[in-house]
Amino acid sequence: MTALVSGDAHMVDPETTPGTSTPPDQPDEGVATFGRVVRDQRKTIVVAFVLAGAAYWVLGQLGEWTLAGCIAAGVALGLANHLVTEFWLLRLITSGEQPTRNRLAMSTLLRLIVLSVVAIGIAALYWPDGIGLFFGLAIFRLIALVMTAVPLLKELKHQ
Repeated sequence: MTALVSGDAHMVDPETTPGTSTPPDQPDEGVATFGRVVRDQRKTIVVAFVLAGAAYWVLGQLGEWTLAGCIAAGVALGLANHLVTEFWLLRLITSGEQPTRNRLAMSTLLRLIVLSVVAIGIAALYWPDGIGLFFGLAIFRLIALVMTAVPLLKELKHQ
């Protein structure tokens, strides 16, 4: 059986499902842990650090340190949102339960409200450079979307 978690296909061996023992040298694929999410999303994390570093490298040379920090903070908020979403999806998949539309909508709405309040608060605090926070969020979302879509398209092509 194959479980898709934001574009990364993970093979789940029926012999290592929850309730059975796994060999000590293999991680348990049936358990949702934040460490597993971080391990599965390492490319996305590296891209986020590169984007934040690029913001400091380019804008630092122009003396726009606050703007660079706001862009890096936007990338960090986007990464945090991405990892929390992936963890929530992994927990949902490994639990085997069928979510309702209402539950999916409420979870997404709550997460986006928290993200928006934090982003607007930081942007207002550091205005006018704070607008860079939204730029960082948008850039990270675009990159994460591409990094999610490419593996899915490759897998669809091979089917």
